[in-house]
Amino acid sequence: MEIARPVPEPTATSVAQDRNRIRYALIGALALTAGLWLLWLAAWALGWPLDDLGIVPRQVGGLLGILTAPLAHASFDHLMSNTLPIALLATLTLYCYQRAARLALPTIWLLAGLGVWLFARDSVHVGASGVASGLMLFLFLTGLLRRDRLAVVTSLVVFFLYGSMIASVLPTEQHISFEYHLAGAIAGVLSAILFFRRDPLPPRKRYSWEDEPDDIEDDELELPRAQDVPVLWQRAQPPQSAQIIVFRRPAATQPTDD
Repeated sequence: MEIARPVPEPTATSVAQDRNRIRYALIGALALTAGLWLLWLAAWALGWPLDDLGIVPRQVGGLLGILTAPLAHASFDHLMSNTLPIALLATLTLYCYQRAARLALPTIWLLAGLGVWLFARDSVHVGASGVASGLMLFLFLTGLLRRDRLAVVTSLVVFFLYGSMIASVLPTEQHISFEYHLAGAIAGVLSAILFFRRDPLPPRKRYSWEDEPDDIEDDELELPRAQDVPVLWQRAQPPQSAQIIVFRRPAATQPTDD
């Protein structure tokens, strides 16, 4: 099984396209991260209560939190802990899977919030941790499903940096919304299964020997049969009747005295 397909040597066109992808990913991730900070600063400056921005499970007024809860944070430390994961995971998602990211990111955002609204504890749930968990599982599982070089490397890097997020889906601390993490992780897995084929695989590197004509027939590579092998030495025919060759003992010599 081929795990990572070799890619062709970079050309001027591919380098320019790669720069555009990097620019697109950085701008998108920067906009998302800036949204986290701007909403938190606005809520802090204007005194907006978290009840108006977060998800309140099974209450009609809490439905708006499905859209706003990932942008709201309970404290500055909470915001800081989510800034770097969201920025890095969003950058990798937008860079590696431009087409899939347009569907995966909204799916994770909405399904994570909907899962919290339906099944979470009666409390106010805020923060981008659920979206971060979803993006981490999306990148990791997509790399396993696609198995091209970029996807595999991204999957390993993401799991090395943020694989511990998997443990956050379990209830550990009372004030941490493990329901948001769990719902985001499930949404990330579903998004990977649904959208991993959206982006085309990178072009396969073609070697020069693959373009050479195949003049050698398959029959020439097979070993000859035993009866077709020429005999280099012929054994003499054995005699018709059996013969016994008797070996006589030499006569014993008497010892002599000097």
